[in-house]
Amino acid sequence: MKLHNHNTLANTVGQTDPRWPFLTRRDRAADGKFFYSVKTTGVYCRPSCAARRPRPENVQFYATCAEAEQAGFRPCKRCKPNQPSESAGHAAKITEVCRLIETSEELPSLAVMAKHAGLSPHHFHRVFASITGVTPKAYGIAHRAKRVRAELRRSSSVTEAIYGAGYNSSGRFYECSDKALGMTPMQFRSGGADTNIRFAVGACSLGAVLVAASDRGVCAIFLGDDPEALVRELQDRFPRAEFIGGDAEFELSVAKVVGYIDDPALGIDLPLDIRGTAFQQRVWQALTKIPAGSTATYMEIAKQIGMPKSARAVARACATNLLAIAIPCHRVVRTDGGLSGYRWGIERKRTLIEKESGSESRAPRHG
Repeated sequence: MKLHNHNTLANTVGQTDPRWPFLTRRDRAADGKFFYSVKTTGVYCRPSCAARRPRPENVQFYATCAEAEQAGFRPCKRCKPNQPSESAGHAAKITEVCRLIETSEELPSLAVMAKHAGLSPHHFHRVFASITGVTPKAYGIAHRAKRVRAELRRSSSVTEAIYGAGYNSSGRFYECSDKALGMTPMQFRSGGADTNIRFAVGACSLGAVLVAASDRGVCAIFLGDDPEALVRELQDRFPRAEFIGGDAEFELSVAKVVGYIDDPALGIDLPLDIRGTAFQQRVWQALTKIPAGSTATYMEIAKQIGMPKSARAVARACATNLLAIAIPCHRVVRTDGGLSGYRWGIERKRTLIEKESGSESRAPRHG
């Protein structure tokens, strides 16, 4: 059931009103969508109010606080419906801390960030993770890595890039450079030079499949019709990397991917080398939690990561996913259930969903 935030809502009463279920389960997602008054207490509340549930015959609904007050009701002192909700307040505070992290030369301490947000360190850490999907430290590392990548492309030297990204010493940067870039800074600047990437191309029910891996894990799974085009796409991503044909051991990884595509019940479990922005990684992590045989909408994923207005950004993150199948962006659909764009073709997306739906009852849920 969907809520519609019209300018005016009829003041209907009781359990027959579609808003009643949101009130009974104290649904925070409905806060701001409507308000309700209780004639026996003379107050009006937000849907998530923790007060004792009123009798339906005593309830009236309103679209705005002003309507409730015009009807003679005063705001509840417990849920304070005429003030920003706690979740909205937390989101604003966490946004401020994110800007603090992004503009600071050093990652602020947990105590400093918590004080900036007006929360205790423990509470702040929990709220930050619930809203952004990552810890404050992980957010700081991801943002710094993004700045480093941009500086390495722009600067004339690695040293200049390190200081341009905000590090006050090269030693501090090199402590985390491999984790941030997936390779050394010099290798990144030179398009993957001196980086060994093993790859192999196989055939499956969806056409050709390319699997590539760095020393850290599988970094690309491409699907297509033309094996040579898939290899060129990999070479374009790392124009100066050293490409090595897969050996017998690596062929097992390809076999796992092919096997999963043809029979999702087999599951897939491979070490992955996942590189992306903090936002992209939050989206991709959410995708891996969609069970095989199920789908989610872009809007649902946006809400899950605490950014309900970022459905389009979620779609872009899905489009930049290089790990087909392993990060199941094929399980994300439009709000109306229709299939939207898919990096490797709509028909492949449809086939994958159908295969997984057919094997849902016996498939292990690896994502």
